[in-house]
Amino acid sequence: MSGMILAQRGESIMKKYENQLPQAGRGNVHVAYQGKAIDQMIYEFMEEQGIPGMTLAIVQAPYIPRVVGYGVTDFEKGNLAAAKTLWPVGPISQGYAAVAVMQLYEKEKLKLNDPIGKYLKDIPENWKSISILQLLQHSSGIADYRAQAGFNVSEDYQPLQLIKTVESLPLAFEPGTNVKQSATNFLLLASIIEKAGKMPYHDFVKKYQIDYLGLQQTYFGEDLAKVKQEDVTTTANVHQTFKKNKDYINPSETTTGYMEKDGKLVKAPSVSPTAMKGFSDIWASAENVSHWDIALAGGVLIAKPENRDLIYKPTKLANGKIVPAIAGWQFYNHKGLMDIKGNVSGHSAFLSRFTDASELVCVTLLANKEGVDLTNLGRKIAAAFDSDKMGTGANDNLLYTYESQFGVVETMARIEQTLINMGIPVFAKFDHGKNAQDVGLELRPNQVIVFGSPKVGTKLMQDNPSISIELPLKISVWEDEKGSVWVTFPQMGVMATEYGLDKEPVIGKMQKLLEKIVIQSASVY
Repeated sequence: MSGMILAQRGESIMKKYENQLPQAGRGNVHVAYQGKAIDQMIYEFMEEQGIPGMTLAIVQAPYIPRVVGYGVTDFEKGNLAAAKTLWPVGPISQGYAAVAVMQLYEKEKLKLNDPIGKYLKDIPENWKSISILQLLQHSSGIADYRAQAGFNVSEDYQPLQLIKTVESLPLAFEPGTNVKQSATNFLLLASIIEKAGKMPYHDFVKKYQIDYLGLQQTYFGEDLAKVKQEDVTTTANVHQTFKKNKDYINPSETTTGYMEKDGKLVKAPSVSPTAMKGFSDIWASAENVSHWDIALAGGVLIAKPENRDLIYKPTKLANGKIVPAIAGWQFYNHKGLMDIKGNVSGHSAFLSRFTDASELVCVTLLANKEGVDLTNLGRKIAAAFDSDKMGTGANDNLLYTYESQFGVVETMARIEQTLINMGIPVFAKFDHGKNAQDVGLELRPNQVIVFGSPKVGTKLMQDNPSISIELPLKISVWEDEKGSVWVTFPQMGVMATEYGLDKEPVIGKMQKLLEKIVIQSASVY
């Protein structure tokens, strides 16, 4: 009762000053999305996904008003996720390599249209005419060494060893005509940076980004041995050294990565510092990623706005095709929104940037379980600061809603092709926009595809025939009033609960499959 009285008193005090204090956007203390505070959203997501630990950092440029750790970075040792926890940032590392390329471009040490054969001699002849820009665009067509038999993320490699695993493979497409993400592109870029910068790739990035910005919790994997970490296994998993040595107060500690196997979390293979050079080789705290992120906004790292636009806006391929992605970054129809994300052994990483002047919110999420897509969680966290501007416009408790990087027609075509590739029958498609036009009404683009597996659906209907009204499954693609394109389907768990089928194991599998279809179809990478 006393808590309720205090809450009511607090509300009345805030109401008293509502004409003076921010009620939305920057400085607003009511940070929540669809009735849920950020902590609640993260707790529910971690529980749902089985994530041991996570760190969140939020930017409202030029501030980093929130850095929070959740859970543990090693559940055997009991180490906590904290502000200085060091995580492998996975494919976000491409962003650092791209900055290095543009810094050399501004120093006139290279040109983006230079053929890579100008800098690299020990590569196949048919690679030499590929341009530096095409490596950045992932439009080279060069195969990804990570996909080759025998590649082991825990082994040490020299660049030439990795190149040899793919040098005899044909290009996937004519360079400059399509996009497919390949770690080989950024391995080659790292080597070009070394040639043009006249120093090791590690040293160039460290000098002109890490040290320049004072990022004390950002490392290359090869430098992690320098991090002072207490071995708590010798003290019954209880920290003791901080009581005697100030350097161990609020420590920087590396995380242990996990993967799911047979329904349990197991340690994932460790990542060699040399296995994914240029593509996935940076470790950092969430706060340091956010600090670096703020530096991308102006001329701190890349001086000229037109040069920043080359890697922070959709890119034009050699054949004229516009692709909403470059250097790991992906761009959306929502004005100013971009993100970079992905997985590395045992970990998932995400950084989104709402760069429009009316928003200026960025979200970093780093977690120690692989295979987790953090996009929707990051979107909800950003929307907690202004749901009207950054929210989905849908009830996220009932619907899974994901923003596409393409238009409605292309997104739907990609969904249909994904279903065909998976061998899932498509029963029907409806174009609500065209149907509205046919009867003299206006409706923004809106399409629905109907599909499913009779084998799975029949089993559910045997348990409860009334669920037939929900089957076959449907995915909707629609455009909102701001031009954002959304892909939506009902949350399977919520739907199944209505029919008493939420305990069916297949429901969780259906949810994961639908998410996979949507994410794959709505994304460049």
